[in-house]
Amino acid sequence: METQNKTHNLTNDIISYKDIVCKVFYFMGNGTEQKNKTYNKKKILVVFLAALFLIFGLIGRLIYLMIFDAEYYQKKAEQLHEREREIKAARGEIVDRNGVVLATNKTVCTISVIHSQLENSEEVIKILSEELELPEDSVRKKVEKVSSMEKIKTNVEKETGDRIRNLNLAGVKVDEDFKRYYPYEELASKVLGFTGGDNQGIIGLEVKYEEYLKGINGTILTTTDARGIELEDMAEDRVEPVEGNTLQITLDYNLQKYCEQAAEKVKEEKQADSVSVILMNPQDGELLAMVNVPEFNLNEPFTLNTMDENESISEEEKQDLLNQMWRNGCINDTYEPGSTFKVITSAACLEAGVVKLEDTFSCPGYRMVEDRKIRCHKVGGHGSETFVQGIQNSCNPVFIDIGLRLGSDAFYEYFQKFGLLSLTNVDLPGEAGTIMHKKEDIGMVELATMTFGQSFQITPIQLLTTISSIINGGRRVTPHFGKAVSDKDGTILETLSWKETDGIVSDETSATMRMLLESVVAEGSGKNAYLEGYRIGGKTATSQTLPRSANKYISSFVGFAPADNPQIIGIIIINNPQGVYYGGTIAAPVLRSIYDNVLPYLGIERTASEEVDEGE
Repeated sequence: METQNKTHNLTNDIISYKDIVCKVFYFMGNGTEQKNKTYNKKKILVVFLAALFLIFGLIGRLIYLMIFDAEYYQKKAEQLHEREREIKAARGEIVDRNGVVLATNKTVCTISVIHSQLENSEEVIKILSEELELPEDSVRKKVEKVSSMEKIKTNVEKETGDRIRNLNLAGVKVDEDFKRYYPYEELASKVLGFTGGDNQGIIGLEVKYEEYLKGINGTILTTTDARGIELEDMAEDRVEPVEGNTLQITLDYNLQKYCEQAAEKVKEEKQADSVSVILMNPQDGELLAMVNVPEFNLNEPFTLNTMDENESISEEEKQDLLNQMWRNGCINDTYEPGSTFKVITSAACLEAGVVKLEDTFSCPGYRMVEDRKIRCHKVGGHGSETFVQGIQNSCNPVFIDIGLRLGSDAFYEYFQKFGLLSLTNVDLPGEAGTIMHKKEDIGMVELATMTFGQSFQITPIQLLTTISSIINGGRRVTPHFGKAVSDKDGTILETLSWKETDGIVSDETSATMRMLLESVVAEGSGKNAYLEGYRIGGKTATSQTLPRSANKYISSFVGFAPADNPQIIGIIIINNPQGVYYGGTIAAPVLRSIYDNVLPYLGIERTASEEVDEGE
């Protein structure tokens, strides 16, 4: 705007002076004629002085422009002879907790042409179309376009770029650039995320920590003549790029690999739609692994992993499938948790004092709530049982009874106190919130079904975080991957910190829940998660998806170890397994196989069998 105003003012000044001078000479001419007639010396003198004044005014204006505004117009002239090219900054690496590089950069090239410098357009078109494997018509259109610089192709392999550079084609520029590269391709794909063509984060940690990873681009400034040809004897002005910082995350490459292998195996065996696994430290919220099988190749994020190459679909359909492929089910999707939620119901009822371990219940295989018959998973019923046996047996009538004792108002308040109505604030984009009844809409039937994890939905990360707070002494931690940010030399610039909330449950309730959940694995429905030499606590679940008529199920298991001092907690969710679908039968053994590798790796030692018996 400033440039336009200055140019406009200069033009107006010149036009104004021109008009005035023309008028002066017009009057001078007329004055000459009158002189011949009247010889009016006075009028001639006035006209002469006026003309002299205007001439000096014009000279003064020119002096002002040449001296006081010289710098401005000099810069404008220089800009007409300068060409700027961007130097991409290397994006910061992402490394695991042990320094294993999970995301780095690969040198690639950007091929461009400068129209004014081309000497043999046909040769350039032929060579570039062959080397870059592009249609000749497409290359021709760009080469023949009259512009200061036209990009032909980006993300060209360095070997190809070097070959083109060595040909010394007039008007062809080869600039080195960076492309994001993931050494382990599919590993933690929905956690790490990927970048776009401009090297900017699109999903996952890549977008969440964009400000740390992106770096600052540099520039190359060259000088050209009036034809746009770069002057060889003029030095380049170069501003070097500043590469991004390194992000260290809490994920462990080895644990992630263990979990992915276990998830892929059970997905194949049970022909399931998908399998999700999370491992977390319940004491501080550090996420050690997060798996969503099927994963996708991070180096080819726009290639679908769910269809044959020969299948034909519209662009809109493809984008929908890509969005589904990129979804992180552990945080983006909600589900009915089923019986794993009984951990939370138990903690609330124990905390409120409406149930004691020795309380007895009767299970005939169902419970009537108002006019609704709500069944237990054991059709014939469990008969008489204590509260301890009720949680070991995962008996629905027991939890309906204690939930009704608590009441809908108190149940809702504990739901809120435990953090279930808020986000966990995990450091990944797109976390879904809990889908819950309004408080005033929770009647007897709604309350009864909620006690065993039906009629509402939460995310897997929400369930795991809430159960962690129940078994770790009552502290709600923030699940997270971000650990520290460092420069390229390894100097720590920032250690990331995360919020904790105390007082979720009392120490006494927490200790009781650890004991109860250990007994579920040792003697109850979670016995398929038992691992000799380790004290493991956990809870199984089998829930039905909506609509119920589809007869699709979700099998899951939450387990932690050691039971007396939890250092790791995990959840596995198997979506729509074929054949047997009970969580205790197919999900619990998967977490057991994971822990068989993970616990020794973490340095958690086995104990003698007799010590385990004494602990129970």
